Amino acid sequence: MPMVRDGFYYGAALLSVAVIVYLGTHWVSLTLIPVLLAAFFLWFFRDPERRIPSGDGLIVSPADGKVEGAEWIETTSGSRFRVSIFLSVFDVHVNRVPISGKVTRVEYREGEFLNAMNPESAVMNEQAMIVIDDGQSIVSFKQIAGLLARRIVCDLKTGDLVLRGQRMGLIKFGSRVDVLMPADVELRVKPGDRVKGGSSILGILPGYGENTAKNSSHGRN
Repeated sequence: MPMVRDGFYYGAALLSVAVIVYLGTHWVSLTLIPVLLAAFFLWFFRDPERRIPSGDGLIVSPADGKVEGAEWIETTSGSRFRVSIFLSVFDVHVNRVPISGKVTRVEYREGEFLNAMNPESAVMNEQAMIVIDDGQSIVSFKQIAGLLARRIVCDLKTGDLVLRGQRMGLIKFGSRVDVLMPADVELRVKPGDRVKGGSSILGILPGYGENTAKNSSHGRN
């Protein structure tokens, strides 16, 4: 299975520790600790291929995880619909772009590391906000660090042209992703649903009909 390169770094470092521990102690039980940790990191940073749905106006999930909230909120730009996705340490942590379009804003902000289940984490925690304009609608999303997370990786920059479902970064360890969509979006998920980054449809943008939600794909990414 494909893997983010960070997994190789962590895995190689821990395997080196295992060799040092074994040479220094010859205790197999003690050596197993860094070996098991290396195996965990190799698994954690997995990056599976995804089938990207086709159809105009579709918004796909930027992350794997569980939908913890779906609600209308008021922002400085007006009413929006927010879907919050919680990622546990067992979920794939590679993030993907929810819609095709142009990146009009990328903003990173340092912060605290509250539990990602805490609503205040959306404001207080370390986060990166990305805004994408597809020419008709604007969709933004936040990578929000959790209690264990200590680094957000965002590979996008203002002006980039992106495609729905393409890889754009990751959040290391437990975390949360919030997606802000037009208030009149046709929602396709509800709290409690499990979603997969790049392949699960969160909603359909205003102005696009029911027929846009196809089960076919335009390829793997």
